[in-house]
Parts: sequence; C-alpha cells; structure tokens
Amino acid sequence: MVDLRAKPFSLSEEQIQWVEKTLADMTLEEKIGQLFIVLNFQRDESHIRQLCEKYHIGGVRWQGGTPEEVYVQNQMFQQFSKVPVLIAANCEAGGNGAVGKGTMVASGAACAACSDDSTAHAMARVGGKEAAALGCNWTFAPVCDVLSNWRNTIVNTRAFGSDPDRIISLSKAYMEEMRKLGIACAAKHFPGDGSEERDQHLLMGCNDLSCEEWDATFGKVYRALIEDGLESIMVGQICQPAWQRRLNPALQDKDIKPATLSPELLQGLLRDHLGFNGLIVTDASHMAGLLNAAPRKEAVPGVIAAGCDMLLFFNDPDEDIAYMRAGIENGTITAERLDDALHRILGLKAKVGLDHLQFPARENLSCIHCAEHQAAAAQAADASITLVKDTQHLLPIDPLQKKRVFLYFIESAPVTLADGPDPAKQRLIDELKSAGFEVTAPKDFYELEMQGHSPANRGLMMQKFAREPFKAKYDLVIMAVNIKGYAQQNNMRVAYSIGHSHEIPWTSCEVPTLCVSLNYTNHLYDLPMMKTFINAYGDTPEYLHALVEKITGKSSFRGTADDLVWCGRWDTRL
Repeated sequence: MVDLRAKPFSLSEEQIQWVEKTLADMTLEEKIGQLFIVLNFQRDESHIRQLCEKYHIGGVRWQGGTPEEVYVQNQMFQQFSKVPVLIAANCEAGGNGAVGKGTMVASGAACAACSDDSTAHAMARVGGKEAAALGCNWTFAPVCDVLSNWRNTIVNTRAFGSDPDRIISLSKAYMEEMRKLGIACAAKHFPGDGSEERDQHLLMGCNDLSCEEWDATFGKVYRALIEDGLESIMVGQICQPAWQRRLNPALQDKDIKPATLSPELLQGLLRDHLGFNGLIVTDASHMAGLLNAAPRKEAVPGVIAAGCDMLLFFNDPDEDIAYMRAGIENGTITAERLDDALHRILGLKAKVGLDHLQFPARENLSCIHCAEHQAAAAQAADASITLVKDTQHLLPIDPLQKKRVFLYFIESAPVTLADGPDPAKQRLIDELKSAGFEVTAPKDFYELEMQGHSPANRGLMMQKFAREPFKAKYDLVIMAVNIKGYAQQNNMRVAYSIGHSHEIPWTSCEVPTLCVSLNYTNHLYDLPMMKTFINAYGDTPEYLHALVEKITGKSSFRGTADDLVWCGRWDTRL
C-alpha cells in the first residue's frame, strides 16, 4: 500500500486528511470515474459537464484549441468537478506539447546534442510555464527511454539519446524545472522503448534486453529518477520478457503481456525491485499493444488489477465504466487494490495543490510564445544543430560564391491534400533568400496534386534533367528531409513523394550537395551518398534561421552527434 508521507508524495498531515476525507465522501461511481483520464476534443460546456458530473473523471488530456479556448476548457473542468482533476499535457519539447501556439524549444535529441543541460532546463521551464498558464498540473514527460536501436523512430527524437547517465542528468533537469512550477512529471515509457523498432501503437512492443542489460540501462535510469522524487510513471504497451520470466518462472510465452497488464513488471519490478511509491498511469488504451493482449472488457479492469492506478483514455465512456464496475464487483479488482489506486490518485492531486485549487489568472496566457520564450528556442537551436559530417569540405557556403540553389524538400505525406504543403518548406526558402541565395524549389507530387489532380503529375515527377545545363544553372543542391510521424507504420524512413521521381538522389556527383534532416537523426542509412549532412532537430522559424546561419558560417556548429547516426554502417561515414 502507498505511503503518502514518503517520496514522491511527501504529504503533510493536513493533505493526508484531505485525501482520506475526499475518499470517504465518494460513491462507488465517483471512485470508478477517478481511475480514468479522458482525451478531450470538445470544448462546449455541456460536454465537459457530462464528463465531470456523469463520469466523474479523474484526469484529462486535450487536443487542439487556441490558448484562450484551452484556458476556458480547463477552467470548466475544474469548475464542474467535485474532485479537482489532473490536467495533463505532452510537454516533451516545450509549450507546443500543451497548445499549438506554444513554443517548441528543443526535442530530446536536441537536448542530448548540447554540451550541457541548459537546453533541457530551458525546454522544461518554457514548457512548464506555458502549460501552467493553461491550468495544466501534470506533464507526460520526461521521455527517459534509452535509444539503442537506430531503426527506432518512435522515440528517435523524443528520447535523450543512448547514454543512461546523460539521460538521467537531462531528465533530472526537466523534473527540477517542472517541480518549481508545481507540475508533476510522468516519465515514460516503462519498461522502456528504444531497443527495438516496432511501434506499440500497432502491436505489443517488446524490450528484449536481458535482466542484466535492462538493469544497467533502463533500470539505472528509472532508479535514479525514482530516488530524485519522480511523481508518476507512464507504462507502455511493451513487454519485458526477461524480467517477466525471472519474476514468474512458470510464465509461458503465450502469457506474456504488455507491462500495463503485467503484475510481474508493475508490482515485482517497478514497485518491489525499484521501490517506486508514486502513481502508475497506462499509456493510451487505444494502442494495439493493449487491444490485442485481452478483450477490452478484461483489459479495462485488468490494468488496475495488475497495478496501474489510472487508465489513459476512454473508448466508449459508458461501456468502459461498466467494464470497470464489473471488474470491481467480480473481484478482478480487489477492494485493497482499488483503495490503493485511489489513494495514489488523490495523493498526486494533493501533491500538485488540488486540495486548495487556485486556477491561474488569465493574464498568465501572455507568456505563451512570448519573446522571452522564442529567444530560449533560438538559443536551443544554436546550441544543438549538429554537423554530422562534411567529408567534401563544402561548408561554410558563401552565397556570393554559390548563389544559385536548387532545393529538394522531402516531406511526409500529408494526411489529406487539404492540409496544404509543409509550411517548413517556405520558411526554409525565405531564410535562404534572406541570406542571399537564389532558390529554385520544385513542387513535389503532393503539391502538384494539391493544385489539381492529373495523371500528368506523375510524369512531371519522373522527368529527367540533362546534366550539363543543370550544372551550368545551379551552384548548390540542398536536400531538406522533414519526415515525421508514428502510429501508422512501425518505423519512418526517407520516402519520396512518388516512385522513380527526380527527387531520388542524383546530384551528389554533379553539383555540390548538402543534406539536412529537420527531424529524425537516422537518415544517413537511406542517404549515405550525402557527403555533407546536418541534423537540425527542428523545423520551426528559430531552428531554420539558426540552420542557415550555420550553413553560411555566421554561426558555428555546436551540437554533437550520437554514434547511432551512422546506423552501424561504414558507407554512412564516407
């Protein structure tokens, strides 16, 4: 059972009395509701009242909205809840994880590329201030996964790299800043992503390290963060067979479950072996890693019975609550387990001040994407952008000497053509022009189709360039790669907008060619022919401005690459 006087809660007697009184005053329906965190898309009052007054939700995470809309939404959640709710955001890289207009400061990969922890401090400080202004009190971060497999694109840019000691230092920096703002952290994704390449949105992830390897990496990280007072842990739809078999030798392969349903990992490894006393929350319950482990009517009460304290996201609210109630009534969830979960939920609420709720003043919204926070993003970009290699000695580039630029911009396929082109393309064009370059940037297949569907578009993309006229016309080719996404395929690789297109690299032996990744750090596997390669870690105005400054020699490259950028191949280093 939880000890609310001990870390990470460290509650006063007055706070503990609030927890006990609040729990004693709850009906069974109210207790059941506390176990759920809703994903909210609607901001009308009637919808929010229903979530609070009918379903008695314990927490909320939202999608979309302007700062003002989100502020009013979160204010209503607290106004209509009998017990104040935990309000969570994914502040993994700054305030953009809380609201679309928030400030992206630095990804985990960018923080890891920096020479010290100052960028991680700035990222957390800005993200925390902007989230707190919206009424947020819980962040689903830091991402403390250990990236050891270069093929993994689920946490490639979200994780703080491959070195456990560095991950500990950066995660602690993040936690320190959030703690100052009264925001609880939920480190993720226990038992750990980054060692394989598959996506638990699509199947059960599998951390296949031995117990000894796990203890020296993921276990070392989690133990250090727990000792530092980590308030909560998000558990992934990921199994860890070595530890599950050690803790339960009778376990057969067919019985191996994701950590969210594994008492071996939740009680045996996390609670007993690592000594975690805080709150355990599942990762999203709509992920296939959970959906294929058990029928939902078993999985909903099953995660609580196994040792999780809160379930992330409803599927159908009435159905999920009925499943949870049935699990309590049939003994799947014991009275002791339910009581323990509720104490942890209320304990975390008291920890972040919900026992004496004071919603932030509206004027605090002025901090969102303010000049100070934009400056922090600019400093992070300057400190992190990394020259991975320049074996052709191309840099720096003087726009007076190599003025005429041909820009290939390789973007992820849009969800719909109505989304329009990737805005980063025009941002980069504008930055290059401002630096003195003349830029020609052909449209890719998606952009041509946005202008109008036509069979001719395929032919336009398959056109070939005569070499000598091209070399006479252009001094420099830049290939900018901005591939993003997950939950669609198990890993994301360089993908051109159409097969056999003229985007496929052909210029490296013809015209000086520079390649820059605006997101993932593993693109050299697909682009080993690129002799000059930069990892820029971001596509925001701050990052693109800093990138062009460095390309032209107005600023030095300060970031350091992780060895994973070479993808275990010799040809990527040439």
